[in-house]
Amino acid sequence: MLPWGGLSCCLSAAALYLLGRSSGRDAELLKSVTRVDQLKELAQLLEAECVVPLVVAISGRVSSDTPINCEFSGLRGVIVEETFCFFPPQAEQHFLKHNDAGSWIQDSALMLSMSKEVPWYLDDGTGRAFVVGARSATSFILPVVSEIFEESGRSLMRGTLDYLQGLKMLGVKRIERVLPTGTSLTVVGEAAKDDIGTIRIQRPHKGPFYVSPKTIDQLISNLGKWARWYKYASLGLSIFGLYLVTKHAILYLLGRRRRWKYQKRVLAAAAKRSNQANEGENDTTNNGSDGTKRDRSMPDLCVICLERDYNAVFVPCGHMCCCIACCSHLTNCPLCRRRIELVVKTYRH
Repeated sequence: MLPWGGLSCCLSAAALYLLGRSSGRDAELLKSVTRVDQLKELAQLLEAECVVPLVVAISGRVSSDTPINCEFSGLRGVIVEETFCFFPPQAEQHFLKHNDAGSWIQDSALMLSMSKEVPWYLDDGTGRAFVVGARSATSFILPVVSEIFEESGRSLMRGTLDYLQGLKMLGVKRIERVLPTGTSLTVVGEAAKDDIGTIRIQRPHKGPFYVSPKTIDQLISNLGKWARWYKYASLGLSIFGLYLVTKHAILYLLGRRRRWKYQKRVLAAAAKRSNQANEGENDTTNNGSDGTKRDRSMPDLCVICLERDYNAVFVPCGHMCCCIACCSHLTNCPLCRRRIELVVKTYRH
C-alpha cells in the first residue's frame, strides 16, 4: 500500500514551493520595472524608449471626467457595484428556512449582481494616464462603502405562499462597492500611447499587472514575505512527508524481513522433515515419536503477526493459529471463517 499521507504532504510541499517561486519571481519583476515619479515624464519616456512593451510603475489619484454618483453612499466613483430600482445589481435576500427538524434557520440567497465602470485615469497634478482592465488586475479589491438592509414589505397573500413553501422573508440586503475618486493607487502595467497622445496602462502580454492602494515598495515587501512563508511551509511539509514515506518504507522492509525469516524457518523445518523421512525408520512406535518430533520442528508462529507463537484457542471451532494479542482484533477465525465466541489462552510446558 502506498503511503498516501506522505505523498500528499510532498505534493502539497511542491505546490507551496511553486507558489513561493511565483511570488518571488513577481517580486523580482516588480523590482525591475521602470518607476515613474511624475506622470509628465511618462510621455517623454514613451517617446524616447525603444524597448516595447514598456512595463512601468506609476502612482496617482483616481479621477474621471464622467464619474458615477452613488445613490446610497453619496460618493463619486469610477467603478461601482450598486442597487437601482430597475436594475438591482447585488441584493442579498435574507429569509428564514424551515428545515426537516421542524425549526427555522436563517439563510440568504444572491439575487442579482451588476457593476458600472466609466473611463478613469490616474492624476498626480503633472499629467494623467488612463487605466484599462483594472478589475482583472492582481491585488485589486473594491471596498464596501454601504450596506443597507430593507425589511420585507410583502403582502399577506405572498407571505402565506412563502410560509407554505417553508420560507419567511425577512428583507433584502443591498451592498454597494465603490472605487471613489481621489483614491491613491499604484498601477504596474504596460504603458502605451495612441495617435492622439492618450497614455494607457493595461495588462501586458507577459509581465505583472497590479492595481493596489499600496506603494510599489510595499507590494515588493508583501510578495517577498509571502514567498518566505511559502518556502518555510514547503520545507516543513517536505520534512514531514519524507518522514511518513521513510517510516512506511522501514515498516515495509521490516515486514518483508519478518516474512523472509518465517519462510526460512519453514523451509528449514521442511528440509529437516524430509531428511527424517529419508532415514527409512518404518517402525510404528518410531513413526509416532518421529511424527511428534517433526510436528515440533515446524514453527508455531501466529498467522497474523508472524512474530509470536500462537497460544490461543478459538471456541467453538477449536482452531489454534493466533497469539492472544492478535485475537483482540478478530471476530472470525482466519482458518474456517467461523464466528469467534470465546478465546481461551493456552500454556505450554
